[in-house]
Amino acid sequence: MIISSEFIEMGLYGSTLNKAQFKILGQPYPPIEGWESLVDEKELSQSDANLFLLLRGKLALTAQEQIIKNYKLLADFHKGKKEQKVKKEEPKVVASEGLIIYCDGACKGNPGNAGSGLAVYGDGAKPILFYGAYEERGTNNTAELNALHKALLIALDSEASKVTICCDSKYSIDCVSTWAYGWKKNGWKKKGGEIKNLAIIKEAHELYESIKNRVTIKHVKGHAGVEGNELADRMAGYAIVSKSSGYASFDYEDVGEVLLSWREQIKRK
Repeated sequence: MIISSEFIEMGLYGSTLNKAQFKILGQPYPPIEGWESLVDEKELSQSDANLFLLLRGKLALTAQEQIIKNYKLLADFHKGKKEQKVKKEEPKVVASEGLIIYCDGACKGNPGNAGSGLAVYGDGAKPILFYGAYEERGTNNTAELNALHKALLIALDSEASKVTICCDSKYSIDCVSTWAYGWKKNGWKKKGGEIKNLAIIKEAHELYESIKNRVTIKHVKGHAGVEGNELADRMAGYAIVSKSSGYASFDYEDVGEVLLSWREQIKRK
């Protein structure tokens, strides 16, 4: 959700907020002058918004800490129950001939909360969308590599004779399909220092090697209006919002609705 003055007023008690509430807003305590303008229009997860309101009141620090612990305990309980109830298999990607997979990653902070998304075009009337690989301390590069790795797994499991993977990260493409050959030859080492994100690069490269006779990895320009890339971008953002560590399919009716920015979607609700 987007922080507004109305939301802040709901959390006030005696015209002020407590230390834990300021922490949720990403502000120091005691607060600095003009802090209201610094948080206006910022994005807040629904979980943090709920906790912000639950913390309303003149509470001792120990009471604030206990409320946070209790809320996290309750959230974990409901998360576990929900996963048991709604966990389902990923939809089968059907492609009698060609399969096109768009993959993308997103990160808030770099390092920060990161997630990956995909849009898969097969024989269906509309693309299948996936989101997941949430990392609390990820980077843009890890998110992009995770998305490419998932795309390769989908390609591996498909029966398509030709698969095109579209990725807007030149770094990820080069790591998996070009640079990895030299690094592998040198015992997975390179001149000038360590190979960052080596574990996921090795896995993705081995996958690529096993299916490269029917897979093409293509670079596409990001945020250029390409539908598949934009959809994958939305899914990467949704992975961060939902904090989904495993991949799940995204249910939707209309592609146009998914393509709306998160801010536009929130305003329309």
